[in-house]
Amino acid sequence: MVYFEPGRFGGWPANQGMWSWGNEILVGFTAGYYKYQGPERHAIDTEKPQRDLLARSLDGGETWSVERPTEDGPPVPQHEAGDCPGDIAFTHRDFALRVRMVDIDVGPSFFHYSCDRGRTWRGPFRLPQFDTPGIAARTDYLVNGKRDCMLFLTAAKTDHQEGRPLCVRTKDGGKTWAFVSWIGPEPKGYAIMPASARLSDSHVLVIVRCREGAKGWLSTYLSNDNGQSWEYLNDPVPDLAEGNPAALVKLHDGRLCLTYGVRAAPFRICAKLSSDGARTWTDEIVLRDDGATRDLGYTRSVQRPDGKIVTAYYFNDPTTGPERYIAATIWDPGEQRMQV
Repeated sequence: MVYFEPGRFGGWPANQGMWSWGNEILVGFTAGYYKYQGPERHAIDTEKPQRDLLARSLDGGETWSVERPTEDGPPVPQHEAGDCPGDIAFTHRDFALRVRMVDIDVGPSFFHYSCDRGRTWRGPFRLPQFDTPGIAARTDYLVNGKRDCMLFLTAAKTDHQEGRPLCVRTKDGGKTWAFVSWIGPEPKGYAIMPASARLSDSHVLVIVRCREGAKGWLSTYLSNDNGQSWEYLNDPVPDLAEGNPAALVKLHDGRLCLTYGVRAAPFRICAKLSSDGARTWTDEIVLRDDGATRDLGYTRSVQRPDGKIVTAYYFNDPTTGPERYIAATIWDPGEQRMQV
């Protein structure tokens, strides 16, 4: 159990981010007030305050303490985010980046960064709209160099509906950001919340949450030119009911680890592994299947120095009451050489 309070709602680690420095792990989530809104909606009271929180573990995810993000300077409202001066050192050993949005459909979006393992944060700094109807940002990024970083975001489609994934990049420490590429064609439904992993200096993999009508699934795209263009590979999870985003980690042995929530009975948290660069995937690994409702998932995962995976998510089960809580499952992916 990472976070639980009676009468409260803890949710959506995938939106906030998860970082690790050895056995020190930090995960972000949203905390609000519990309110039943019907079987098809999140059980959070939208008329009461919500806030972003962090949970920190110093022992590889065994125990956790909850923190409130502390800004390095006077608090600034999100909608008043300013311009970044461009002094970010993305390769700092204690670096962390949080990327968020004001509105889920049209933004605007902003980011904070930390160079002390999330104890204090600078920002918010605004992101451009990149000539789109709006940017709905969640935290997903790849560091390329000291001043060089790529973000994987979701933009509103040309009809102003959710949404389409894209890649953007800064080469001047966050002062300016440039559009790099769309990831796949504009969908009929939506393709959102990309999760990325770097396979080599030039190869980048992204898994996208997709939905059309009542069907949700995960799709994989590969770039052979560092994000300039993308090819569709496969659907590692072809049926997710209404859907859930992916979390993607490249393991120490070169394999890829995918985790996700399933919003169909039995309500569960699952994983798959790939040893050939996402060309094929193992059968589903069930991390837990005791969910009481569909309102779960949004995983984030990191690998500990001992090789075990720490997967965080939001959940509720029959033993804890109706509130949603943040939990972490620690599991062993075993060992296997990556196929060439």
